[in-house]
Amino acid sequence: MQESDGFLYFLYITLAIFAEICYNQHVCNFCKGKWYFMIFPSKTPAAGKKPKKTSFTDDLLDWLSTICKTFVLVILVFTFVARTARVEGRSMQPTLVQNDFLVLWSLGYKPAQGDIVACNCNGLGKVIVKRVIAVGGQTVDIDFANGDVYVDGEIFKVDGIQNITTDRESNFVYPMTVPEGKYFVMGDNRQQSTDSRSSYVGFVDREDILGKAVLRILPLQKFGTLYGKKDA
Repeated sequence: MQESDGFLYFLYITLAIFAEICYNQHVCNFCKGKWYFMIFPSKTPAAGKKPKKTSFTDDLLDWLSTICKTFVLVILVFTFVARTARVEGRSMQPTLVQNDFLVLWSLGYKPAQGDIVACNCNGLGKVIVKRVIAVGGQTVDIDFANGDVYVDGEIFKVDGIQNITTDRESNFVYPMTVPEGKYFVMGDNRQQSTDSRSSYVGFVDREDILGKAVLRILPLQKFGTLYGKKDA
């Protein structure tokens, strides 16, 4: 994900939240809905009384207040709670495809096996989106003859794997144990993924993991969570 992409998506989300607040404000000036008065509690009318008409100056100050609150809220959320990432390439097909825009949960997050994560990859010079196959202390083995991936002696299976794993990508020797504080990640489209099998990626440090992908917000027709109830 390029820095310009991150800024544009940040701006998009800010405008979307602002539009929603503005919509509620516009409606609530006529129908006394609750959201307007939650944002502007000083405007809450007494029981049985209609809201008073306000001057242009008061309305302008309300709009400025709304803009500031929206901007601060988005900054706080995307600094301490969540982040965003855009999928590049075919490595996560069919689970995720090119240009899917994801919301990542980062607050208090501890990566777990099977999670889809976005992480900084210095070797490739970009943010990559992959699935966690093994965490620190677990042992990974890959049978490149039949394409099976084993974690602690058990075949790793997850809905969405597009093909078997026959591409070695490097001279790594298997089985290998993942060091503590590091993670072994792979793409769901195993034959089209540069991941922990490659020396360009290798084990991923915890500090390089930006968060767990929990929601796809673009394209709109695919809006929704990425996990079933049993996977959440």
